[in-house]
Amino acid sequence: MNRKVSILHTIAGALFFTLLFYKQATGLNLVIFELTYVAALIAMRQLDLRNKNMVITVSGLLITAVFTVITHSVYGYVIHYLTFAVFVGMLIYPQAMSLITATGLSFMNIGGSQLQFFSELAGLRFKGINIGSLLRKVLIYTIPVIIIIVFIILYRNSNPWFNNLAVSISKHIGRWFDYIFKDFDFRIIVTFLIGIILCNYLLMWRKHKRIVDYDRSSTDDLLRLRRDGRGRFKVNSLKNEYKAGIFLLVVLNFIILILNILDIWWVWFHFTWNGQYLKQFVHEGTYMLIFSILISIIVVLFFFRKNLNFYPENNLLKILSYIWLAQNAILAVSVGVRNAWYIYYYNLAYKRIGVIIFLVLTVYGLFSVFQKVRKRKTPFYLFRTNAMSLYIVLVVGSLINWDTLIAKYNFSRAERSFLHLDFMAALSDKALPYLDVSLADLNRIDTLQKHNFPNEKIRYMNPGTYHSIIESRKKFFVEKWKQKSFLSWNLAEQLAFNKISGEKQPAH
Repeated sequence: MNRKVSILHTIAGALFFTLLFYKQATGLNLVIFELTYVAALIAMRQLDLRNKNMVITVSGLLITAVFTVITHSVYGYVIHYLTFAVFVGMLIYPQAMSLITATGLSFMNIGGSQLQFFSELAGLRFKGINIGSLLRKVLIYTIPVIIIIVFIILYRNSNPWFNNLAVSISKHIGRWFDYIFKDFDFRIIVTFLIGIILCNYLLMWRKHKRIVDYDRSSTDDLLRLRRDGRGRFKVNSLKNEYKAGIFLLVVLNFIILILNILDIWWVWFHFTWNGQYLKQFVHEGTYMLIFSILISIIVVLFFFRKNLNFYPENNLLKILSYIWLAQNAILAVSVGVRNAWYIYYYNLAYKRIGVIIFLVLTVYGLFSVFQKVRKRKTPFYLFRTNAMSLYIVLVVGSLINWDTLIAKYNFSRAERSFLHLDFMAALSDKALPYLDVSLADLNRIDTLQKHNFPNEKIRYMNPGTYHSIIESRKKFFVEKWKQKSFLSWNLAEQLAFNKISGEKQPAH
């Protein structure tokens, strides 16, 4: 693609972005923009759908894009933008073995693509005018203006008479400026500039050599390092390392065995709740799990980093490592049981859902370490496979309307589980139909709450305040939704609007 065409593509993309997003909330416009982008890539034959990682990333992009309209959640948008970044990284280097490589290339391209755009722009000539020379002249005059403004600000702060004079002059300039541009909305310029930056990122790809070289030189399978000479010394070193590993893993397995037995007895089968707050009960276990998993991975990676993988008498060390990993998995289950008790008595919340997601990733992480030991894999294999599992879990999690699920679940269990009205009142607009509970029902729930949770000392929102907040939010939401155009449309808020207002027509 020649210089002029690439600049025209960027400007055309920025104009299209401005058309879709100027004075619009994010909604259907995001899907339209990204589907157009993917269609253009297909037309230009930039997508290699024979590449497994490319198929995974483009699927993740399209699925999460559609579900931003369906669920319209902050989490969904964050994960979608992450999948978008990974997809762009795969476009930059389709041969990337790891999603980590693609992500690194993508983030390095954010700044690199802007520099490339200005470099391409500076090399253009338009009707005999050298654009680069013109930009340099603008820059030459812009820098003095900026310096003058800085000194005016300094002098204003140091001299009150100069400050009064500067304020008077700035007011006259402001009135003159407002008169000239009274019918012009500068938000369109801001939107266009954002579009330029985004389209540079999407269309002008730059490979970061060190990241690409690292990916090319990496492999999943561990290779035996053979050294000439001093063979007996090396064998003795391996034996000593092997014995140290046996000793360490025997002790660690014994310690975690005691911990697991206690957890299984008291947490799994004999847990009794006496009104105590369970936040510490869960979080302590989670922190313990994080620390234990990190230690387990470090220990296993240390002893199985090099030639000890090929030591002919390492079976006992492998067995102890498998037991150690299995016991960490049991510890993960124990944290899951703690979290289940927490949800049972205190209902759903974002962090409790986050613990579930973390435990799923943890169990897979332990399995990947097991595979690394059993099949003699490299640390790169761990990073690659765990990055893929993280990607899949985050994408799947973004497909769920969490706020609506939390609202439904928590109110359905309000008669026996603690209902935190402050938290419920802060859930997003799409959950409003399920947060809308009559004052009579709220008072009845409050009476049950005080009976079931007499030890709660913190003063939470009362039913009257909660009911008033939800009523105000409903009115504001309905008015705001009626003013939205189709470009800002999303299904989650459309369904909420239909339930609240009783109307079935789409926003207009």
